[in-house]
Amino acid sequence: MTEEKSTNNLLELNLRRDEHVELRAGNLGVRLAKNDEERDAARALRYRIFYEEMGAIPSEQAVRTKRDFDDFDQYADYLLVLDYDQSTVMDQVVGTYRLLPQEKADLAGKFYSAGEYDLTALQEYPGRLLEVGRSCIDANYRGRVAMQLLWEGIALYIFIHRIDILFGCASLSGTNLADHAESLTYLYHAHLAPPALRVTAVPERRVEMVHMDPHKLNHRHALVKLPPLIKGYLRLGGYVGDGAVIDEQFNTTDVAIIVKTELFADKYYRHYERRLRDALEIT
Repeated sequence: MTEEKSTNNLLELNLRRDEHVELRAGNLGVRLAKNDEERDAARALRYRIFYEEMGAIPSEQAVRTKRDFDDFDQYADYLLVLDYDQSTVMDQVVGTYRLLPQEKADLAGKFYSAGEYDLTALQEYPGRLLEVGRSCIDANYRGRVAMQLLWEGIALYIFIHRIDILFGCASLSGTNLADHAESLTYLYHAHLAPPALRVTAVPERRVEMVHMDPHKLNHRHALVKLPPLIKGYLRLGGYVGDGAVIDEQFNTTDVAIIVKTELFADKYYRHYERRLRDALEIT
């Protein structure tokens, strides 16, 4: 065995042994939540952003608890960005992503996205699936560093769990389709998933994505207008499913995102391999 392969095997062994390895960037770090207090802080952050900032419609329980929570949260892993300059856990959690791998979706009975999309194509595709969602960052931290840390954290999770396909519902703000005519048409014509990966919106919730003449699209302008999260997925070679879905509760227009993770893992793992080794204290 070569020295390089030996080192990589050692890195993988340590990653599997300690899934709470943390990557740092100054006062900020990214890792999985370790306890209920940290998971509760993530739900409180989600409530503040989704309901108080973005206009989602809360349930009575959400209003009472000031937490965003559904039936999938008890099974999911929580990826957190933490600010260690803050004194309490509630203030430290400034970014989060909900991660639901296949085995935990099986415990929940289905993936969250199954409420909006027929996932048959993905479930028949060979390889391990990871659903991502409920992504948000506190308004005071929406610069490059916090978002970059979330991407790195997902890449690390993909590496640890040998994920082959990452997917989920990504959102355009608002439910007026006229506002999203250019974006939806562009996504359909430029980034539609190949048939083997193409999930389709469930018939009762489906809205068509083509709302203008695709020959009149300014692709550059359409790409610039997309939310940063969707642009990030597309830069990693991501695709969209067939059909959009209006989510009245969250005041969004959703599209399905599918990413084959070899591009994701290569981009982040190779670039941050030294940082991963430092985090694991491999010598």
